[in-house]
Amino acid sequence: MINPQNNDLLLTPAPCKMALADGTVVTGKAVGFRGETGGELCFNTSMTGYQEIFTDPSYVGQIMMMTYPHIGNYGTMDIDMEAAHPMVSGVVVRSFSPRYSNLLADASLDAFMKKHKLVGISEIDTRALVLHIRSKGVMNAVISSVDLDDASLVEKARNWPSMEGLELASRVSVKDAYDFSTGKGPKVAVFDFGVKQNILRSLGARGCSVRVFPADTALKDVLACEPDGIFFSNGPGDPRAMPAAIAMTKEAMQTGIPLFGICLGHQLLSLAAGLDVYKMYVGHRGANHPVKNLVSGHVEVSTQNHGFAVDKDSISEEIASVTHLNLNDNTVEGVRFAQCTAFSVQYHPEASPGPHDSQYLFDEFMADIEKHSGVKPTHEPTPEMVYAGGR
Repeated sequence: MINPQNNDLLLTPAPCKMALADGTVVTGKAVGFRGETGGELCFNTSMTGYQEIFTDPSYVGQIMMMTYPHIGNYGTMDIDMEAAHPMVSGVVVRSFSPRYSNLLADASLDAFMKKHKLVGISEIDTRALVLHIRSKGVMNAVISSVDLDDASLVEKARNWPSMEGLELASRVSVKDAYDFSTGKGPKVAVFDFGVKQNILRSLGARGCSVRVFPADTALKDVLACEPDGIFFSNGPGDPRAMPAAIAMTKEAMQTGIPLFGICLGHQLLSLAAGLDVYKMYVGHRGANHPVKNLVSGHVEVSTQNHGFAVDKDSISEEIASVTHLNLNDNTVEGVRFAQCTAFSVQYHPEASPGPHDSQYLFDEFMADIEKHSGVKPTHEPTPEMVYAGGR
């Protein structure tokens, strides 16, 4: 719900409140667009990359609280967009910077938020709230600078739709198929459940001819393009609420074409193979999560953003093998499937601005494609090429 008033007339910080579904209410100052918003309150521990986070389609339906205290100091840039507009429902920060120091920036974060009608609150003790969520579990919240009544806001938070059981990919998927790149390398079909732009850049940087399809595209229409590989993207919501996508993914696993999934795509592949997925008490969201590659023995620093995970106890050798584990809590971060040429990871190897430890996973996908069809990537990418998207 958005207040239609003219934000340009608001020159002084307005009071703002955030209420949680458990009755907790905090008071701060409004930032960005003046209005009211709600969603599942989560937090991200990244020290940089706030614009990439705010525009990540996987965050649809969620209020993003940044644990790094100073947000907005380097402004915003068009090149950092992971989607055409912000995807988070709202923003919570400790200290908001209305000014920025960055010669490459296009605008301040405040101007960016007002332009895109993104509601935020600052001057909040984010450390205390993070500890609260870690203790009580993720819950819904409402931010408002137009309704400052505690009881009213708490009631709104309690009535906000739960993320569990919610299908959201259809809200962010492309409506029509399009070509992202037309390289001379492998032809890769991308199922868009909320794909990040840097995933497409990562494939394009390897010379792939990348065609992006809506989430509800029939597999036969994708196969008509004769892809060398099929990619299942990240996205928001509960994968268990996507029976049609699960059925389509199961069908794709029977084609023999190499498959690769990230985040939601990882969960859909796992469900299609017969594994279980559960909602986490507190999700993983940050850019410093240690993941161990059980095949190589190496530890990667990874970017993560997920509130659901594959149940380790549901995995058997006949279905899949675990390839990656989270060293913080031993949750499953990657699997390779036994009955088809397919693998998937829960974290984000395409991470921008970084880290870039896991970029090799795109090369493993290229290797699977080359082994299957003989088509090679046309050039070796670098992290800089991937981030710049070939610009």
